[in-house]
Amino acid sequence: MKTDNVVQNKSYEFALKIVRVYKFLSQEKNEFVLSKQLLRSGTSVGANIEEAIGGQSKADFFAKITIAYKEARESKYWIRLLRDSDYLTIKQSDDLLIDIEELLKIIGSIQKSIRNS
Repeated sequence: MKTDNVVQNKSYEFALKIVRVYKFLSQEKNEFVLSKQLLRSGTSVGANIEEAIGGQSKADFFAKITIAYKEARESKYWIRLLRDSDYLTIKQSDDLLIDIEELLKIIGSIQKSIRNS
C-alpha cells in the first residue's frame, strides 16, 4: 500500500475527527439526527477514496472520486448547519471546515486531471 497518498491520508484523518465529533454530539449534546448525517457523509469521503484507489478502471476510479467529492460537499453542509444551530462552536466547525475545504480542493483537482487526460 502506498503510504504517501495525500488524499487517502487526509480523508482518513478527517473521518477520525468526524467520529470524535459524532461521539461528542451524541454523548454531550444529545443530538442524534444531524450528527448521524455528518457521521455518514464524513466517513464516506474516505471510504469512497479507498474504493477509487482499488477501482477496476479509469471510469470506476472517476465515479468513486466523484462520489467522494459529493460526500465532502454534503459534510460541509452538515458542519455548517451544526455550527449555525449552536451544536458546534465556531472553533470546532472552523477546524472541520478547513479540513473539508482542503479535501474538496484535492478531490476536485483529481477530477479535473482525469477529465483532461
